[in-house]
Amino acid sequence: MRYLIGVDLGTSATKTVLFDEEGQIIASAAKEYPLSQPENGWAEQDPHDWADATEETIRSVLKVSEVAPEDVKGIGISGQMHGLVMLDAQNEVIRPSIIWCDQRTGEECKEITRRVGLDRLMAITANPALTGFTASKILWVRNHEPKNYARCRHILLPKDYVRFTMTGDYATDVSDASGMQLLDIPHRCWSQEVLEKLEIDPAWLPKVYESPEVTGQITKAFAERTGLSPKTVVVGGAGDNAAAAVGTGVVREGRAFTTIGTSGVVFAHMNTPHIDPKGRVHTFCCAVPGAWHVMGVTQAAGLSLRWFRDNLADVYKLRAEKEGVSAYDLMNEDVEKTPRGSRRLIYLPYLMGERTPHLNPNCRGVFFGLSAIHTKADMLRAVMEGVSYSLCDCQQILREMKVNTQAMMACGGGAKSAVWRQMLADMYGCPVQTIRAKEGPALGAAILAGVGAGVFPDVVSACEHLIEPDEICRPDAAAHAYYEKGHKLYQKLYASLKDSFEDLAAL
Repeated sequence: MRYLIGVDLGTSATKTVLFDEEGQIIASAAKEYPLSQPENGWAEQDPHDWADATEETIRSVLKVSEVAPEDVKGIGISGQMHGLVMLDAQNEVIRPSIIWCDQRTGEECKEITRRVGLDRLMAITANPALTGFTASKILWVRNHEPKNYARCRHILLPKDYVRFTMTGDYATDVSDASGMQLLDIPHRCWSQEVLEKLEIDPAWLPKVYESPEVTGQITKAFAERTGLSPKTVVVGGAGDNAAAAVGTGVVREGRAFTTIGTSGVVFAHMNTPHIDPKGRVHTFCCAVPGAWHVMGVTQAAGLSLRWFRDNLADVYKLRAEKEGVSAYDLMNEDVEKTPRGSRRLIYLPYLMGERTPHLNPNCRGVFFGLSAIHTKADMLRAVMEGVSYSLCDCQQILREMKVNTQAMMACGGGAKSAVWRQMLADMYGCPVQTIRAKEGPALGAAILAGVGAGVFPDVVSACEHLIEPDEICRPDAAAHAYYEKGHKLYQKLYASLKDSFEDLAAL
C-alpha cells in the first residue's frame, strides 16, 4: 500500500493527515500556535511555529501509524495565503510574518495603484491592490522597516517557508502565488512589469510550479527529524482554498464550495479566467493545471465564533470541560433552539475589516438591535447568521458575473455544524452538501502529492475516484424568504455605517 501526507497549515493550527492511496485516513495530528496583534488591525505569526508544528505532527502520524517511511510517496501542503516571510542571506527569518488578515497596508495599496495603474493591475493580477495581499506587505516593510528590508534576500509564503525547511528549495505554486499580487494570473508566471514598477527584485521570489508538480525531495536532515524517507517527494501544493477545492471535488466548471474556516470563502471553478471589474471578488489560478477560480472572501467567519467563544462564552467552555465535549457542540445545540433572526439581532462580522464586497480595512464588527431580551444563544446565532449573510454577499456577486454553479459543497470547521449548513442552504436557496472525508484541504494536498508521485494520473480523475458525497441540507422556503429580507437589512447597515467606520479609524 502506498501512502500520502497532506499538511494543512492554517491560522490557528497545523494539521497533518496520513492517507492511504484510497483516500482513507490512517492517522492525523494537529498543533495550535498563537496569533499576535501588536496593534489594532495588525496580525502576525512566527514562521518557526509553523515549521515546528509541521515537524511534530508528521513525526506523530508516522509513529502512530507505524507506516514504513519508504511507503510514504509524497507530501502536499495546503497553506494560509498572502503571509509575508522574509529571509536573509543566511536563510534566517528576518521578522514575524505579516499574515493574510493584517490590515496595516492601506497607504501601500494606494502606492501600488499609483505605480502600476488600476487598469494594468486588474489586467495582470486580476485584483485591485488589497491590504491582505503580499505585495503591499513587502512595500510596508520597505517604507517602515528599512533595515529589515535591506537584509531581505528571499520572499516566501507561509506554506513555502515550511517547504523550504523540508526540502531546501525556494518554490511556490500558482494558486498561492496568485494571492501575492505579483503574478500574471492569465499567464501563470511572475509579472516582470509589476515587479519593475514596484521595484521588487525578482531574484527574491521562488520558482513557480503547478500544484501537482514535484518541487523537491525531503532532505536527509528533515527525514531524520521526522521519520520520513529522503525519497519522499514534495509537490507544489496549494493555497488553502484551492486545496479545499480539490479535497471537495470542486475541479470542474459548474461546481462550487463554501468554506467556513478562520475566514469564509465562496469558491467556484472556471476553465477560463473571469475578472470582476469592480474587484470585489478574487480571480486566481487554481490547483488544477490550466484552470482558474473566482472566490469571495469574508475576513472573520470562524474567527467571529472563536472570538465569541474566547471572550463571551465562558459558560460553554466551563460546561464543555466538565462534560468532556466540545464547547462548539454545546453552542450549536443552543443555536438550534434559537429562532431564525436571533430575535431581531444582526451581527456584522467585520472584526478584521472586510474584503468581499467592501474592500474596507477600516470597517469593524457590530451587534445591531441588542436589547435586554437577548441571551448568549441569541448572540451566537446572530454571529452565525451574520457570517452567513457575508457569504451571501459573495454568492450574489458570482451570480452577477454569470458564474453559474449547479452544486454547492461545504467544508472547513464551521461546515461541521449542521445548523450552520442549514442556514447557508436557507440563505442561498440551494442544497448544501458535505463530503464523507472531513479533511478537505489536507485531502486536497494529499491528492496533489499523489499526482506528483505517480499514484494518480491527474487531479480530476483522482477526485472522481476518491471524493464521496455525504450529508445534504435542503433549503426551507419560509426560511429563505425571511433571510432575503434580513440580508437586505444587513447590507443597508454597512451602507449606513460606512462613513462612521472611517471616523472611528481616525478617532
